[in-house]
Amino acid sequence: MKKISSIKLIVLAVILGIIGGIVIGKPIGNIKFLGDIFLRLIQMSVVILIMGAVIEAVGSLDPDELGRLGGKTLIGFLVTTVIAAAVGIILANIINPGSGITGMNNLHSDVKLVNQSFSDIIVNFFPKNIMESLSTGNTIQVIVFAILFGLALSILGKKEGNTSILNFVKQVNITLTYIIQIVMKSAPIGIFALIAWVVGTTGIKVIIPLAKFLLAMGIGTVGIIIVTLLITAVYAKVSPIRLATKFYRMGIVAFTTTSSAVTLPVEMEDAENKMGINKRVSRLVLPLGMSLNSGGLALYLALACLTVSQFFNINLSVSQQIAVVVMSTLATLGTVVVPGGGLVALAIVFPTMGLPIEGIALLAGIDWFSGIFRTVLNVFNDVIVAFFIAVNENEFDRETFISTK
Repeated sequence: MKKISSIKLIVLAVILGIIGGIVIGKPIGNIKFLGDIFLRLIQMSVVILIMGAVIEAVGSLDPDELGRLGGKTLIGFLVTTVIAAAVGIILANIINPGSGITGMNNLHSDVKLVNQSFSDIIVNFFPKNIMESLSTGNTIQVIVFAILFGLALSILGKKEGNTSILNFVKQVNITLTYIIQIVMKSAPIGIFALIAWVVGTTGIKVIIPLAKFLLAMGIGTVGIIIVTLLITAVYAKVSPIRLATKFYRMGIVAFTTTSSAVTLPVEMEDAENKMGINKRVSRLVLPLGMSLNSGGLALYLALACLTVSQFFNINLSVSQQIAVVVMSTLATLGTVVVPGGGLVALAIVFPTMGLPIEGIALLAGIDWFSGIFRTVLNVFNDVIVAFFIAVNENEFDRETFISTK
């Protein structure tokens, strides 16, 4: 009997979860704990995996190479984020998702305002105690420590030829990868429980009033992915269809879990083993991307600002809409050290743009659904930037790309 692939089992779990949620309704929410266990099992290793991957990537580089590679990475992140925010503005002006919304007259938001100056954001990038950063899951602080640790190992290896610690880190990374692979065998069960819970407890009624907003998110996400794929495929001289197929597994995981952290181990595995991206690139760019590259969030924030302005009949001028693009880009950095995801990011952007904070309540009911698009685009942008850099740096294994599905 032919064994069913894990990705087909996940797709089947999604379908069965939707059916189960519709048929059984709210009572099926009692199985959510199975999904929570799956997410915890993945997340228990992610922060250590990020630290190890960055240490290995930086420690294996010459210090001069790190500056060049890091610069290209940050430019790639900035470009993809700004483009996503600009697309959000364009789509909001065309689709007008905030007009015609009914049944939301008594808006109230429980999300608290986030008062952070730019200097506070930058200071919070740096850990005061790495153990505290690890225990709280503060990935950006862990990455800063890992970069410095890896840089020290790189210098040590160059000066004294001592690579024993770096070799140990590599072995730990291999072990963590195996742990993730074991946990991923339970993915169909966990994803079934999560999807069934969402559909069973929220239902279709939550989506209807803001269907145009989700439509705009979907069009923006798919549009950016298609255009970026074509440009990257031309640059790399590969088939855009073959390139697209490489994103299938990580896309499904991102779509069903709405978590970049949970998707990261799958990203790294497929980037290296299916796309032919050298570890020196993937293990630096992808963990950084999870924390610093949020094109999906930028698209969401730009769309949200114009949706709320349309709902409250607030007219934003062209210059104000350009300011929304800038703020949406900066806010993706501002939420790196603030738990709470998209809704907290809105609490940063809305007051700055003079929009009522109550507008957050307008989008709160569909946050999980919009999170699907945010996560998929975030993951895609991270990997496409890594792929682009790998090609540019001659760190792309074309044979691996062609020979794997």
